[in-house]
Amino acid sequence: MSRPIAHIRNLIPGGRLPDSRPPENNLQDVTMNLEKVDYVMEQEQDKRKMSIFNPLDPTPKFEFYAKDTWTGRIKSARPSLDVLRKSPDPDDLPPPPEDDGRPKVKLVRFGWVLGVMIRCMLNIWGVIMFLRLPWITSQAGIILTYVIIFMSVTITTITATSVSAISTNGKVYSGGTYFLISRSLGPELGAPIGLLFSFANALACSLNTVGFAETVRDVLKENNAQMVDDVNDVRIIGTITVCILLLITFAGMAWEAKAQILFFIALLISLANYFVGTLLPPTPEKQAVGFFGYRAEIFVDNLLPSFRGKDGSFFRMFSIFFPSATGILSGVNICGDLKDPSGGIPKGTLLAIFWTTVSYLLIAITVAASVVRDASGNLNDSLALDSSIQCSGLGCKLGWNFDHCEQNHTCSFGLANYFQILTTASGTGHLITIGIFAATLSSALGFLVSAPKIFQCLCKDNIYPYIGFFGKGYGKNQEPLRGYLLMFFIALAFILIGDLNTIAPLISNFFLCSYGLINFSCFHATITKSPGWRPHYHYFSPWTSLFAAFLSFILMFLFTWWAALVTFAIVLSLLGYVTYKKPKINWGTSYQASFYNMALSFSMSLTGVEDHVKNFRPQCLVLTGPPNVRPALVDFVGTFTKNISLMICGNIFMVEEKSRFPQHSTDMLVDWLNQRKVRAFYTSFTADSLTEGTHSLMQASGLGKLKPNTLVLGYKTNWQECKPERLQDYFNTISDAFDSSYGIAVLRMMDGLDIREDLTSGRSSAIDNPAFEADENTKSENEETDRNSDISDDGSNDQVKTVFQTKQGRKTIDIYWISDDGGLTLLVPYLLTRRNRWKKSKIRVFVLGDQETMQEDHKDMKMLLKRFRLEIEDIIVITDVDKPPLAKNLQRYDDSVAPFRLTEEQSRGDLQEFRRLNPWTVSDKDLEAIRPKIERTVRLNEIIKKNSNHAALVVV
Repeated sequence: MSRPIAHIRNLIPGGRLPDSRPPENNLQDVTMNLEKVDYVMEQEQDKRKMSIFNPLDPTPKFEFYAKDTWTGRIKSARPSLDVLRKSPDPDDLPPPPEDDGRPKVKLVRFGWVLGVMIRCMLNIWGVIMFLRLPWITSQAGIILTYVIIFMSVTITTITATSVSAISTNGKVYSGGTYFLISRSLGPELGAPIGLLFSFANALACSLNTVGFAETVRDVLKENNAQMVDDVNDVRIIGTITVCILLLITFAGMAWEAKAQILFFIALLISLANYFVGTLLPPTPEKQAVGFFGYRAEIFVDNLLPSFRGKDGSFFRMFSIFFPSATGILSGVNICGDLKDPSGGIPKGTLLAIFWTTVSYLLIAITVAASVVRDASGNLNDSLALDSSIQCSGLGCKLGWNFDHCEQNHTCSFGLANYFQILTTASGTGHLITIGIFAATLSSALGFLVSAPKIFQCLCKDNIYPYIGFFGKGYGKNQEPLRGYLLMFFIALAFILIGDLNTIAPLISNFFLCSYGLINFSCFHATITKSPGWRPHYHYFSPWTSLFAAFLSFILMFLFTWWAALVTFAIVLSLLGYVTYKKPKINWGTSYQASFYNMALSFSMSLTGVEDHVKNFRPQCLVLTGPPNVRPALVDFVGTFTKNISLMICGNIFMVEEKSRFPQHSTDMLVDWLNQRKVRAFYTSFTADSLTEGTHSLMQASGLGKLKPNTLVLGYKTNWQECKPERLQDYFNTISDAFDSSYGIAVLRMMDGLDIREDLTSGRSSAIDNPAFEADENTKSENEETDRNSDISDDGSNDQVKTVFQTKQGRKTIDIYWISDDGGLTLLVPYLLTRRNRWKKSKIRVFVLGDQETMQEDHKDMKMLLKRFRLEIEDIIVITDVDKPPLAKNLQRYDDSVAPFRLTEEQSRGDLQEFRRLNPWTVSDKDLEAIRPKIERTVRLNEIIKKNSNHAALVVV
């Protein structure tokens, strides 16, 4: 025990034992060093175990699954099977794991109250609450105003539950709404929404800044201190304000949080001032502008709507009010700066919605119960001064005559005409003004902080080009200073417009679109039933999320149809770009889970469908070897199988060569197929021979009905130079495919299929598979490498352009239908002509016949092709196939098979045993027996050369 204790003393600062109580500031260091102690002691115990197999597997630990060291825990890796099986070597002890190099500085982290609830409440309490909610109540009435509030709260509450579910399903980093949508629905929808939501936050900053500037302008006008005019004053004040807000954001998140606390306190005082003011007896001055305190007759009069003016409609009121509910994602937008995003976001967001909803309901009902819709503001309209005046309006019951301005629609005050009515109804108007300043400035500051945070995360993902410059972070919190400047200039541009009605429609649509996609993300992630969907927050329903998503999209068009069309057009354009570029990122999205579910469901459905000749399609197992070595073979099969049938690229490598095949080569070759836009699967198999490997692939490849029925391989060009065993292996592969009821297709190119000479010498060994030998033709560097293959123009030596990737023009496809194969010889050329590159090619069919029956043979073949529904008019009957071939061609054939003929010396021994050991040999007696077939084949070769010398493709 003395040695381990001494070792522990050396590791712990100050020589303290683990059970002693270290100072507060050294607690983290002690924790990390204790873990080092545990690691070293475990390794020392492992050294004492000298068994060949170590059955003591490690227990589950947090360090095995952690992706970072934010908690102070050291990352570690569970031992592999090789480590557990081999005898431990004392000199082979790995060093203790190191941390990931993150700066060991104290980061600014917020709790759920300050970071989520207060931030959300400040962004929800904006300019609309003070300047538009009383006006909306006068237009829509108490009942419809409550409907508007509850509909808005329904959307925001369901969205908050969806956000809570997504944010508690794993660790949430910076990026807010963009992070949630992109990691749930993928970059296709997440990236466009991230870009739009950043833009929407910048617009929301300008909206609240303009609201603040208008209030300041009104204060200046009341004190006769107007600078230029109404519009330019708003521009000047708004520009100065947003510059000050930018300086606050540059000061860091800690200063921004302190400013938010001050704004929050000011808002609470302002709201308390208003509610207290409604209880105080109204003065004549307040009564002149329409405030009379709580009166039942005023409450009853304001129950029903009284729409007036160009904005007088329910959905217009709804669209004006809805931006006041768009602050619910403020806590999510800075989730990277929260202490506990998973626990703080649900609690803080829902409480913020609750308290702000209560405040909206109270303001609407109190102002509607104490302020009349129309008032003149003239003290001389009091009936107390002249009781002989006859009037009939609501003001008469309250002692005031507002009939004149009501009938002429010239009232300047009252609930329907005066936006600053809360200032009148409160205890002191200055506190309401301070509240408006606090609400607008806090919202503007919150949106100005949120927008760059979202945009920074989007920049770091490198989905869109040219925006990475703005993603650079500075300081211990990685503040996006460049992003702050970008959003500052966007907000400033809209501030210079100075018109809230121009900004509001776009803001509402952008936020509704984001809310709709968030709810759809939650719905989609739930119904896919992925094993990885395990949120801690359980109080949500996928169907309510779907309802809120549809409601959000419908409201977009009901609010402002043209803004909704613009929003969807931008989203679709950005989505199309991401879909086309296909960024190489994998976030485990619900789309991937749904694709798996769909594929599994459809595959299972196919198993119950019986085969029918009408549904036959060539499902090909292609012996490509490494696909990037034989691109012509891949392109040929991919041309007639793409989006039609199954294609599997098979690579068989020998057992003794397995170590030369790198583990990552499968992913590399799949990437090569994807870059070439070939819709094919790739599989590899280890075997002792090509025949054995192909037989195993034919038996095991596929899934249910998605199983190959055609074997495609390249012509063995070097059959005369290769080892006879290799040639026999190739021949046995074809015979075994026939025995397995497979169709056979052999592709021969004039210059061969193998292009490994064209590939650079530094390529991975994934292209060096000895089971697939190189072709016999190798040319010098000065010669043309391949008339059918050229290096592509994109500069990538690994992507080679082949003849099957070019347009064939009006060349012919010649089909020699010599033997009845069931129609595969006709089907493949027909499928080729359905592609753009081959659609202008003309198909010619050659059949064998006699001179006497040539017309009948032509007629019968034409009728047969018509039954096959193939529009082929060019049918040629070959009548001279029985003529003897040229002597030189027969001699060339005899010379080619001479190395495989039995010699007299070989024939004298045990011929049966020799033929068993050398099955590729042929005797003179065997050749004589098939002499007529040989001559017919050589003659057919002459006919093909004569008729199809300029054909694009010859199918025999």
